[in-house]
Amino acid sequence: MTHLSDRVNLISESQTIAMARKSRELKAEGIDIISLSLGEPDFATPEVIKQAAIKAINDNFSYYTHVSGYVELRGAIAQKFKRDNNLDYSPDDIVVSTGAKQSIANAVLCLINPGDEVIIPAPFWVSYLEILKLAGGVPIIINTTLENDFKITAEELKAHITPKTRMMMFSTPCNPTGSVYSKKELRAIADVVKQHEELYIMSDEIYEHINFIGGHESMAQFPEIKERVITINGVSKGFAMTGWRGGIMAAPKWIAQACDKMQGQFTSATCSITQKAMHAAMELPAESTHYMRDAFLKRRNLVLELMKEIPGFKTNTPQGAFYVYPEVSALFGKSYNGFTVNNATDLSMFLLDVAHVALVPGAAFGDDKYIRFSYATSEDKLTEALKRMKEAIEKLK
Repeated sequence: MTHLSDRVNLISESQTIAMARKSRELKAEGIDIISLSLGEPDFATPEVIKQAAIKAINDNFSYYTHVSGYVELRGAIAQKFKRDNNLDYSPDDIVVSTGAKQSIANAVLCLINPGDEVIIPAPFWVSYLEILKLAGGVPIIINTTLENDFKITAEELKAHITPKTRMMMFSTPCNPTGSVYSKKELRAIADVVKQHEELYIMSDEIYEHINFIGGHESMAQFPEIKERVITINGVSKGFAMTGWRGGIMAAPKWIAQACDKMQGQFTSATCSITQKAMHAAMELPAESTHYMRDAFLKRRNLVLELMKEIPGFKTNTPQGAFYVYPEVSALFGKSYNGFTVNNATDLSMFLLDVAHVALVPGAAFGDDKYIRFSYATSEDKLTEALKRMKEAIEKLK
């Protein structure tokens, strides 16, 4: 007889990870699967970063560090925030974690009590809701539309704030939609937030370097609310370092100290070698990774062009990250070989079984009328994947 806690039974498995696992299982059976489910750059980690890690190993930098990361690394992160975002942080305001996911969990678990309301614009990254469940918070979902580029307005935010509202969680550039908030849009949100002294914003900016419309805009740039903004970042997406597990949180010192305390009981510091690699990444000029951003832009344009040929797909033009998030409800009710597509989850399974292409259904992000399509892979694979999808969908009647 098994007896799992209510806590673990309450949360769901990450559907992005579940689809990636199913893809691997099918590949192990010899099936040629093209996986577009994980948000993982296909580039190698830049050489200078790898060399910093190798040097750290050779120098025996293999002992415990400060829970929040060694102080020189946090100083380099603070300098990066000043250089790239014009944000003033001290090393004491920064916590380095085992990936941005842990940074988010630290912040939510340190600030949210059971019953506190947290506003989450949908679509949202899969783990926001599950981490909030662990904290006992109450999600207040604001649904956005493709026509509005999946962004909430200041008026919508204001309409959903109650005396129980404690936090808003969002990302820019956004996973899964690729939407990017402009300075004007963030300014309007900041004007609402400043009127509510108990409201905090967790701004997930992990895709900062993959932005197709110019400079990145940070939520913490507005001085009147900076002390209530938790900025999340990391090295996985912009520096092609997913497996290194290096996350960053910058926040008021009292929040950083609380997260240090929390992390000290869960994992302590992240890998010392990863920290040295992160240090090298922080010191790279922003333009050093533009070759990846430019490649992603080229791939986005390729995907959008090929997607025009697929019946039933409706999409906008994402301005950052490496995802397209098409609306697919026009295909609902159609069938093939006795299988009927009733929602995007069904369509994702159909495309996996018939086209051998792995995607993530929109249910994972808050709306089962969409699918998430990652273009963080080669142009050849993307071209083949879209060809397979088109041929499969044309079989639906």
